[in-house]
Amino acid sequence: MHQQPKNPKCRTGSWFRTPNYPTAPIPTTGLPPGIPYIIGNEAAERFSFYGMRAILVIFMTQYLLSPDGHASPMAESEAKFYYHVFNAGVYFFPILGALLADILWGKYATILALSLVYCLGHVALAWDETRLGLFAGLALISLGSGGIKSCVSAHVGDQFGRQNHHRLSEVFSWFYLAINLGAAGSTLLTPTLLRRYGPGLAFAVPGLLMGLATLVFFMGRARFAHIPPGRRKFIRDLTGGDGIKAVFRLIPLYLFVAMFWALFDQSGSAWVLQAERMDRRWLGWEWDSSQIQAVNPLLILVLVPAFTYGVYPICQRFFDFTPLRRIGTGLVLAGLSFSLPAVAEQMIQAGGRPGIEWQLAAYGIITSAEILVSITCLEFSYTQAPPTMKSLVMGLYLLSVSLGNVFTAVVNQAIRLTGADQPGAILAGAGYYWLFTICMLAVAASFVPVATFYRGRTYLQDETTTNPTGDDGSRQR
Repeated sequence: MHQQPKNPKCRTGSWFRTPNYPTAPIPTTGLPPGIPYIIGNEAAERFSFYGMRAILVIFMTQYLLSPDGHASPMAESEAKFYYHVFNAGVYFFPILGALLADILWGKYATILALSLVYCLGHVALAWDETRLGLFAGLALISLGSGGIKSCVSAHVGDQFGRQNHHRLSEVFSWFYLAINLGAAGSTLLTPTLLRRYGPGLAFAVPGLLMGLATLVFFMGRARFAHIPPGRRKFIRDLTGGDGIKAVFRLIPLYLFVAMFWALFDQSGSAWVLQAERMDRRWLGWEWDSSQIQAVNPLLILVLVPAFTYGVYPICQRFFDFTPLRRIGTGLVLAGLSFSLPAVAEQMIQAGGRPGIEWQLAAYGIITSAEILVSITCLEFSYTQAPPTMKSLVMGLYLLSVSLGNVFTAVVNQAIRLTGADQPGAILAGAGYYWLFTICMLAVAASFVPVATFYRGRTYLQDETTTNPTGDDGSRQR
């Protein structure tokens, strides 16, 4: 019989020494003691990231300066291209962070080191309002933010063992709530700072929050389980046995999920630019176009508990609403959500000025899709990864976000170079939105047979393989 680990305390062997810290999940039936620090860190870090990103497209199209201090804004298609290239970078670098964590440094040291790089990126954005500051800041932020992504979510799962693994879904939901609480606050605040005080302060405030996030994470160091890097065992798992099988099982699923992110992340680019041409008076207030993005995290705060404690239990009474079925449902909803801004764009082309309610309804649908796809993928990816490969598999999942943004960037660059966005062209106006709607629905239909034949296994940090036949819900129809 497999024995419960005795929670040894020793050095992790990474460059950042962590003597006398637990190297296995701390035995408890309640929540692990490090969870509050992780949640606090995530709320502040997400405030910094989403606050910066909320104003990025508006900054590039309205506030960007030339080296001699004159206004030098980008065209809309160019700004969308760089926005999605940046997003692609943010979600590409989790692979680098995963390799550093799983092979060399461990998750804690990797998160701490790359958080400092992240802070430097905010400094660059706040310091220099030209393209030099923009590109230097975005490069550092994509490296720092991206590098810690796969490690942070895996670090959450590492805190759980056999006695409390049943609470993992609950904590991943709270983890996602923290993300969106930070995102909501910053998305409402930073556009106001940009309009009233300019880019310097608007970018500096998110930078200060990233510094706070790093400090909170450091303060929790003695309460975390510091899982040592796998090193040689990681290589053995990756090149043979369960590790390589797990990777090849998951990659096809992530390719389908990539199209979801191609649509979802346009709420920060195409939808912001569309909102500039809409009637934004709502609830008696004239909203900034970039503030409308706050609807997504605010809806998350309401809908996550609604789905966790309402929708899922109700659905489960009638059929087995397994993880891959949730993901498939989310893909369909994402496609439907894009049809609403498509109709709104047709109204704009016809000379009417549609109300922002069109986008609000679209946010309601795509946020529901996000819960079904993103939260499910976070938990599913962690449980399907062997113990030495948790960060790597999280990195592979996040690579799907990068791939989706690459697709959107390529589409926008092709449109810009061919003039397909000129009046009368097929991808001008509403045609752009219908293109992504059709692509998403086609991908959702193709996802069904792939999910049907998926066979998975569940792994926890202090257990051998469980549910080898896929009885955890990974066997799908």
